[in-house]
Amino acid sequence: MQKTNALRLLDAAGIPYTTAVYEVDENDLSGVHAAKLLGISAEQVFKTLVLQGSSGDHIVCCIPVAGEVDLKKAARICGEKNIDLIPVKNLLPLTGYVRGGCSPIGMKKQFPTYIDETAILFDTIGVSAGVRGCQVILAPGDLLEFIAARTADLTVA
Repeated sequence: MQKTNALRLLDAAGIPYTTAVYEVDENDLSGVHAAKLLGISAEQVFKTLVLQGSSGDHIVCCIPVAGEVDLKKAARICGEKNIDLIPVKNLLPLTGYVRGGCSPIGMKKQFPTYIDETAILFDTIGVSAGVRGCQVILAPGDLLEFIAARTADLTVA
C-alpha cells in the first residue's frame, strides 16, 4: 500500500504507529464492518465526522464507529447554537478525503478537533489512514497531541 498523506505526516513527526489493511465492501463502508474484519473492538476504532455550525465554522469529531454523535453536545462543546454533519458531497473538497476514508490527520485545513473521551481508555486506537481500507493504529495521546485535539463526551448515551 502506498503511504497516505496522514501516514507521511506521522512519519515526519516521528510518531509511532502501525497500519491495518482490510478489504473494502462498497455496500458497507461502516467502521463496524472494518473493525470486525480487522479483529479490533468497535469501541477502539474511531470514525471521523465533519460538522458545520450555524456560524459556518467547521469542527471535526472522532467517535467510536458503533456510536452516534450527539449534535447537542457537539454544538455546546464548540459554542455553536446548532450544528450538523456536512453533506457528503462537501467532504472531499473541504478535507481532501472521501467518505469511509476521512482521517483527522492531514486534512486540507486544520479544524478544531474533538475525540470522544473513551479514546483514552485504550493503549491504542484506530482512525482512518486517509483511504478506504486502511486504519492507522496509534496511541490516543499521540493523536491528541499531534492534531491539537481535545477529548469530550460526544456520543449519544
